[in-house]
Amino acid sequence: MLSKIGRRKTAIANVLIYEGNGEIVINDLDLETYMQYNPFCIHLINKPFSILGLEGKYRTIIKVSGGGLVGQAEASLLAVARVLEKLNPSYRLILKNKGYLTQNAREKERRKYGLKKARKAPQFSKR
Repeated sequence: MLSKIGRRKTAIANVLIYEGNGEIVINDLDLETYMQYNPFCIHLINKPFSILGLEGKYRTIIKVSGGGLVGQAEASLLAVARVLEKLNPSYRLILKNKGYLTQNAREKERRKYGLKKARKAPQFSKR
């Protein structure tokens, strides 16, 4: 059993991997149900397994909180990649070249006073 954490925006994913049948469980629901049958999110979480040819070899349990569906999927992708890299250090080069071990640090920009949003200003009138 190995555990790692992945983050994206405000989403945090904690992944546990066991030897098993390839089942992926997120917050006590199966992958498709939790990701609302969204093919992009489902594919995102399965990417590290498919690239390394490990489909059906590990049982994955993911606890995720915060953010939206895509942010949670990207946090889970990072955490799964980190666990697989810890499991077998020879996977590191493959995962690194695909960019799965790099955390995406972009956050939502804060709202400034006098503006409607982060950068949107009220309409200017000369007269």
